[in-house]
Amino acid sequence: MLKHFKWSLICVAVGLALAYLRGVEVGQPGVAFMFTAFAISLLEVAISFDNAVVNAHKLEKMDKIWRRRFLTWGIFVAVFGMRFLFPLLIVAIFAHLSIFSVIKIAFANPDEYVKHLHETHAAIVSFGGMFLLMLFLKFFIDGKKEIHWIGFLERGVKKLSRVKFISEIVAAAVLGTLVYFLPESEREVCAVSGAVGVALFLAIDFIAHFLESRHIGEGAAKLTGTAGFAMFMYLELIDASFSLDGVLGAFAFTKDIVVIIVGLGVGAMFVRSLTLVLVEKQTLSKLKYLTNGAYWAIGALSLVMLRSAVEEVPEAIAAGLSIGVIAISLVHSILENGRSAKP
Repeated sequence: MLKHFKWSLICVAVGLALAYLRGVEVGQPGVAFMFTAFAISLLEVAISFDNAVVNAHKLEKMDKIWRRRFLTWGIFVAVFGMRFLFPLLIVAIFAHLSIFSVIKIAFANPDEYVKHLHETHAAIVSFGGMFLLMLFLKFFIDGKKEIHWIGFLERGVKKLSRVKFISEIVAAAVLGTLVYFLPESEREVCAVSGAVGVALFLAIDFIAHFLESRHIGEGAAKLTGTAGFAMFMYLELIDASFSLDGVLGAFAFTKDIVVIIVGLGVGAMFVRSLTLVLVEKQTLSKLKYLTNGAYWAIGALSLVMLRSAVEEVPEAIAAGLSIGVIAISLVHSILENGRSAKP
């Protein structure tokens, strides 16, 4: 087990050292900056635990080369691209500023950056919340789904797969409801952001499934080449949606962008290590309800994100829901294994 978390532990040591030095650089207690970075990393792990399960669920289909790339290239994309550059890009788009201006503001004037981020909060969570909602719907509204955790409910939802475009219809209804409760000044931008989240999910989901079915048709056991790349990008977009909540929550701890990047980066590394453990130990096949629990947690998180567009929702709620639902599914899986083992 320790070998899987070796690089994560190294990242903790390096990250805390960087946070300490950052504190000294700005004339603040270095130890306080270290504890802040560590707290942000814990928040990231708590919020993204279900992300690790989903990653493992998808990663099992990829060959070893693309698994390794996801855990190496992917961590750079996850930390620098999704947790640093992506929020900056969103602020640049909605604040009508150049990306270089936003980067300068983030480091030189954190208060102004937080102000811009707060102004774009509703648009950001509309995008991420709708993307995650589609991920949730596509998993449960699936005519081929065989394992049901909350039996009566999941079997009922499965029957909806007979209705064409039902996932898109439900998503449109949710987005319409959200827009109705938003202030008039934010309705248009959130409607567009949410629609983009849905469209982007559908596009990457279609490409990934098309290449996956083609690979299966050619007799390939694991996704390689272009199909592996498509699944890689699919996972990165899922990771981006999860990271949005963590990025926004991190500013409740500090406005220092360096400490935030360090904390989120350490947390993201632990999520990657946890994903690797789940894949190599074949945990999802041994704990039959864990995947379902993760997707229920994703559904809850998506609704929490969308709710936060209307009014503030404490980060503890998102983290508590994620851990709580997965913990219940884990316990139920263990109990089910115990019952199955009895003669």
